[in-house]
Amino acid sequence: MKTSVIISAIAEWIAVKEMYPQLKIAQSPYGETADLNLKGWDLKLYHGGWGKISSAGIIQYIIDHDKPDLIVNLGTCGGFEGVVEVGDVILVERTYVYDIVELMGDLNILELYASTLDLSWLPDPQPHPTRRGLIASADGDLPPEKIAHLKSKGAIAGDWESGALAWVAKRNNARLLILRGVSDLVSEHAGEVYNNLSMFEERAKDVMKKLFEQLPDWLDGIKK
Repeated sequence: MKTSVIISAIAEWIAVKEMYPQLKIAQSPYGETADLNLKGWDLKLYHGGWGKISSAGIIQYIIDHDKPDLIVNLGTCGGFEGVVEVGDVILVERTYVYDIVELMGDLNILELYASTLDLSWLPDPQPHPTRRGLIASADGDLPPEKIAHLKSKGAIAGDWESGALAWVAKRNNARLLILRGVSDLVSEHAGEVYNNLSMFEERAKDVMKKLFEQLPDWLDGIKK
């Protein structure tokens, strides 16, 4: 099974390179790339970059250039305090882009960019415990004042990339698996890593280690 893996944030990609120092780094139009054999699985790794723009670009590039059987996105997310815990792994079932502002009419733009992922091909039972649910995406860290609204939409966490990745994958009929580890919690009052980049970087290392350790078990069980 030809598999491409997208790593988005800089801290996440640095963590991967530290875990696998033998990687031979090459370049894609969007950033660094490398091949990794992980417990018998040949993976093409891509540093896609953070945010919706680079995420849409890298996944379309991978679909057109690699034509993979599966695309995987591994990374961190901010979990909603009281809903999830640090260390939880979220299996993304649905995405919602919340930073679109439209003031001219009632066009329901937010729903236009919401996506539901077809995960019927995943192993059942799952090889590792996850929290299945909706993740909210925007080009920015989670504003505490928006947490209540996002919870009302069913979101349990937020990130910068999942919304764009899911939207492009769905339009290409591409299989996409998004696994996001909760690196930090955000409440309606504050975010625990805001103004504390070093804490986020350390937690990103823990998240990426866990996700890469678990990834072969997910791949072993996927319905071909």
